[in-house]
Amino acid sequence: MNRPVFEANAISVTIAGRSVLRDCAFKMQSGEFIAIIGPNGAGKTTLLRTLAGLAQYKGRLRLNGGDLAICPHTLRAKTISYLPQSGAVHWPMRVRDVAALGRMPFGASLQRLSAQDRSLVQKGLEDCDAAHLADQSATELSGGELSRVLLARVLASATPVILADEPTASLDPAHQINTMQRLVASAQEGRLVVAVSHDIDLAARYATRMIALENGVIVGDGAPESLLDSGVLQRIFGVRFLRVNVDGVSALTIARI
Repeated sequence: MNRPVFEANAISVTIAGRSVLRDCAFKMQSGEFIAIIGPNGAGKTTLLRTLAGLAQYKGRLRLNGGDLAICPHTLRAKTISYLPQSGAVHWPMRVRDVAALGRMPFGASLQRLSAQDRSLVQKGLEDCDAAHLADQSATELSGGELSRVLLARVLASATPVILADEPTASLDPAHQINTMQRLVASAQEGRLVVAVSHDIDLAARYATRMIALENGVIVGDGAPESLLDSGVLQRIFGVRFLRVNVDGVSALTIARI
């Protein structure tokens, strides 16, 4: 087996005196699409921020065999793309330039983009159905449009790791599906994709693995089918997850216990 991209042992995070993550341990490999799930306040965003190197932690966390805590910022930026939950653009940049920011860790600038940079930016915008917005100001976009542009920036970076916090939250159903398909494609290309999701149906349908958190503790880790069958999700969410099949398409619906 190849060396894990991330290897965590006894990872704990305390914020303002409150224990947010406790003794988390896992390995994450290239080619996986991992959904981090759990109820509100479970520690999902904190776990993603910890993987991105944005949160102080106790324990051991390795990135490609090296200690993440001392990984140079330049190397981390070339390895990990991070999409926060509520991204914002506060200056009137063209959409094309916002997406091109994903190429900055590799020596590009908005005044100096190589042919490869331009190709990756264009592909990112097209994959996120945002190419028609390329010359608009990012500050004039709707919330869903901006979310797609910020994902395009992540895809344009072409880093080996993508960390995305609620990437479908502000999107309409068609773009939710397109976003999940883009993340699946990235994993199939050999990247590690880790996404926080509150949509259990989308997570179960597209992710290859789910990590379930409850009160900062990992209470489930495995294939979506195994977690659904184990009863863990029913217990931590307090609802029943029912499989339905409509015209050959499998989906989940929920019901109160």
